[in-house]
Amino acid sequence: MQYIVHEDPVGRTGSNYIAQADLAPFGLDGQIEQLWLRPEEDGTYAVACIPFMTYGLALGDRVRLSPAARVVDVAQPSGHRVLRTLLSPSTDTERPGRSISLIKNSIKESGLLSEWHGARFVAIDVPQGTDMTPLFALLQREVAEAGAFWEWADSMPFSTTRS
Repeated sequence: MQYIVHEDPVGRTGSNYIAQADLAPFGLDGQIEQLWLRPEEDGTYAVACIPFMTYGLALGDRVRLSPAARVVDVAQPSGHRVLRTLLSPSTDTERPGRSISLIKNSIKESGLLSEWHGARFVAIDVPQGTDMTPLFALLQREVAEAGAFWEWADSMPFSTTRS
């Protein structure tokens, strides 16, 4: 089993809870994402990290857990979206550093939160009403010039079973 972990979750507090999301329903057999959650008074948990691999979840979504601490459904969406970007390896040794720096600056200038998984993968929290024009322009250039890839995490709904 391979675990996808969040080294620096954006919503980390002293009272967070860690649960798991099975990634098999999304074609990632043998992988589990460990999600940071914040307990809510109604028995649900608010997602306190920006999911890297789990589809259909975003920062602030309220979820329900099984007795085995697995996410089983979304009780209430937060209205946030997750934009995920994977930078391609490059033979130009300076390209990745430039790309990462430009992306980090654009995220910061846009006032967005992000989490990095390794050196080439970033998950970006996108609240409703955010102007994504500058960041999209940068990402489209990365796609065209360096073969980067991006997707919305809500392109598939959250599920615990294969469709």
